[in-house]
Amino acid sequence: MSAQKKLDKVLNQYNTHSIPYISVEELKMQQAQGEVVVLDSREPKEYEVSHIEDAQLVGYTHFSIDTITENIKDKDTPIVVYCSLGIRSEEIGEKLKKAGFTQVKNLYGGIFEWKNKEYPVFNLSEKETDSVHTCTKPWSKWLKKGIKVYD
Repeated sequence: MSAQKKLDKVLNQYNTHSIPYISVEELKMQQAQGEVVVLDSREPKEYEVSHIEDAQLVGYTHFSIDTITENIKDKDTPIVVYCSLGIRSEEIGEKLKKAGFTQVKNLYGGIFEWKNKEYPVFNLSEKETDSVHTCTKPWSKWLKKGIKVYD
């Protein structure tokens, strides 16, 4: 079974596809055109290890829709939400959709797929790094490139 099919299987196990996916390649193109707001729905300790460039940490456990609506006034703004693989980000995407945001997408494979495709990630000093927080050891199997960090 290919890596793509295995990832499809795990995402199908947890997700309902209520928020459409966007590929890492599509996000990279949209970022280059400056057309998208990227939201990181992982925990602060994960974001601190590395994140996608210009991503705003919104968290998962302490996510606040009020913070988002204060910072993003136009509900038609293109938004991509990501987490490690795309599971937590679907839930945050659903909250954004419920709040009236119309162009919300979930990054397929999350930051793991981003790094697996060899796109850069950055630490808190905005320096490029190879480290990615993998949440837990079992989830770390999905990160094929980079340095795995977990608690």
